[in-house]
Amino acid sequence: MALRLLSATFVTVPKLQISKKRDGFTEARVSSSSSISSISRKTGSIKCQALGESSVDGVVYQGIYGPWTVDSSDVREVILYRSGLVTAAASFVVAASAAFLPENSLPSNVINENLDLLYTLGAGGLGLSLFLIHIYVTEIKRTLQALWALGVVGSLATYTSLAQPTGENLIQYVIDNPTAVWFIGPLFAALTGLVFKEGLCYGKLEAGILTFIIPTVLLGHLTGIMDNGVKLTLLASWMALFVIFASRKFTQPIKDDIGDKSVFMFNALAEEEKMALIEKLEQQKLKNLK
Repeated sequence: MALRLLSATFVTVPKLQISKKRDGFTEARVSSSSSISSISRKTGSIKCQALGESSVDGVVYQGIYGPWTVDSSDVREVILYRSGLVTAAASFVVAASAAFLPENSLPSNVINENLDLLYTLGAGGLGLSLFLIHIYVTEIKRTLQALWALGVVGSLATYTSLAQPTGENLIQYVIDNPTAVWFIGPLFAALTGLVFKEGLCYGKLEAGILTFIIPTVLLGHLTGIMDNGVKLTLLASWMALFVIFASRKFTQPIKDDIGDKSVFMFNALAEEEKMALIEKLEQQKLKNLK
């Protein structure tokens, strides 16, 4: 059944105006009712929708396995994904700013009293983004999510077993005890993986630099080979680049964070259906060459 629904995406569309390629996708503006169908997943089942009917931008993108459109659920997921990044970035910047404020000043005291809350908000925002992130290789996505979960468990264990009994917040305990980086490190490894993906997919310089700064700061603190001046310089760079990275996400088209939706449709099929669809595509390719 799922195969018939996906293969239906290759029915010829009447009255389409094909425009030039943009960002790797061929766009087609729908000028009349389309006979193309696509599959979307909802409540665990696969259903058929007419392309163009649910599109929010009136554009049909040509993917590897067939046409696809951006619908309202895609927009909602992308906005939530980007909001999670903004939450993580804002929480980190506010918390890290305490390192640059005068001690015992009112802003510094307020931040220090709420560091655990800021850490929780940041971890939650990152978790939301990792849950919604679109990565073609499912194993990579699951690995990032597992690192996040391991970091959350490690952070909670460090806080309840080590930091709280000494009357310190989690961040201050990690600052005073560098070996605690081993417990919270997986959380930041997940963040590093996310920014690496963003830098690789979209060529974002700030994401590429963050890929190196994040582990450098943590490893420098863990090993003790980095003095405080260098750490503060890198921390300030991390803060600035994180703000740029998160804010620039909202300048991208929604479709960028979706990727090739036909790939996710294809991955939703059973193995035998995938093989049958690939065979059908090969047959169509040969037919078009004649």
